[in-house]
Amino acid sequence: MTREGHRISLPREQFVQMAALCLLLLLAGLAIAGPSGLLAWGENSQLLEQRRAEVAELAEQRDDLQNLVALLDPDHADPDLVGELLRRNQNMIHRDEVVLTLPEAE
Repeated sequence: MTREGHRISLPREQFVQMAALCLLLLLAGLAIAGPSGLLAWGENSQLLEQRRAEVAELAEQRDDLQNLVALLDPDHADPDLVGELLRRNQNMIHRDEVVLTLPEAE
């Protein structure tokens, strides 16, 4: 307030410049410390490498499962694999097979 009771106001141009400066400072702060800023770059690249390793491991597991499915195809089943799975999962053996039990290794 001045002596005459009138408000002193900033010219419109100064207000626009201050608003633009505040906006630029905000954008600069986000570029440095924001969720995708420079400080988060190292963490994001480390996370990317972890995800790539997980994808490679899952791709290897998928390939193993695809191979197993191909070997168990009902039209062309691998007899050795079928026999192994029957012995392991169903405890089935052929009449002329002998079972040897080994002591548990501690």
